[in-house]
Amino acid sequence: MLTGMQVAVIGGDARQLEIIRKLTELDARLSLIGFEQLDHAFTGAIKEKMDEVDFSNIDSVILPVPGTSLEGQVETIFSNEKVFITEENISKTPAHCTIYSGISNSYLNGITKKSNRRLVQLFERDDVAIYNSIPTVEGTIMMAIQHTDFTIHGSKVAVLGLGRVGMSVARTFHVLGAKVKVGARRSEHIARITEMGLTPFHLNDIEQAVKDIDICINTIPHLVVNASVISRMPAHTLIIDLASKPGGTDFRYAEKRGIKALLAPGLPGIVAPKTAGKILANVLAQLLKDDLQKRKGKEE
Repeated sequence: MLTGMQVAVIGGDARQLEIIRKLTELDARLSLIGFEQLDHAFTGAIKEKMDEVDFSNIDSVILPVPGTSLEGQVETIFSNEKVFITEENISKTPAHCTIYSGISNSYLNGITKKSNRRLVQLFERDDVAIYNSIPTVEGTIMMAIQHTDFTIHGSKVAVLGLGRVGMSVARTFHVLGAKVKVGARRSEHIARITEMGLTPFHLNDIEQAVKDIDICINTIPHLVVNASVISRMPAHTLIIDLASKPGGTDFRYAEKRGIKALLAPGLPGIVAPKTAGKILANVLAQLLKDDLQKRKGKEE
């Protein structure tokens, strides 16, 4: 249980509702900022504006998956008001306060470091990333079906990167009957691709590898699908970029070449927000329980 813990949930989309639901069930007290247009009421959760929150009582701050913009603005689907989180807000929290976010950037890193507060990026955790790869794969399949006039079965697919998402994508498209090749750099990844029964290629050879593909799925958050690579793809190739913004594709050149290229970060929150929210809620609940136990242990 989280009895006695005061948590500020700031902004977010439908995924945050599952987090709010879970934490209120565990008896945490919640301040909800950026939720004034939310019709549903949660017992133990109070809707507040940023300047109404007493940050000196906040044990944990939960930000949306994207964290903040580089100006400190927090995404708020359930509010028309602009919400910003500042170093001043964070500095007012108790020293033990932990900031939770899906991902981070230089702004969020900076204000938490200056405030000497711990920042936890949930998407850096293997458990969150692996669980999230499931709705990501389903969303990728949906996009592939929607934006092509051929079946996945029998199509030639190149997956770039064998991280947690890349592995799930490659395996699933293979099971659906696609002819999958996977690009990687590390020797152990090349070995794993071979062990999975897929065709490996080194990313140094990407220009040769894409010459005959129907679908290119990128998971690498660097510019790997550049103009030179795109120029060697067949005209009908569909590019689905799953990397975090701005992706790893030269979208300008893809459009110029007439190749459809789709940037699709955050697919879990789009295709399965309830499932994606429950994944985050379960992990956060355990992390908050651990925080509470540590704090009680120090007090004793």
